[in-house]
Amino acid sequence: MIVTVSAAVLLAVVVVLLLRSGAVRLGAAIACAAFGFCLASTNLAPAITGLLSGLAGLVSLH
Repeated sequence: MIVTVSAAVLLAVVVVLLLRSGAVRLGAAIACAAFGFCLASTNLAPAITGLLSGLAGLVSLH
C-alpha cells in the first residue's frame, strides 16, 4: 500500500512537471490518465503492480 501511494505521488509530480514545462500537452495527459484507468480494470493490473513493487524493492535501501 505504501509503495502504491508513493508511486502515485511520484507520478503525479512528474506529470505536473511535464505539463508545466510544455513537454506534454493537457490532452495527451488526459489520454494517458484515461488509458491508465482502463488498464487498471484489465487482467494485466496485478502483473503491473507486481512489476512496480519489484522495481521499488530493487531501489529501496533496506
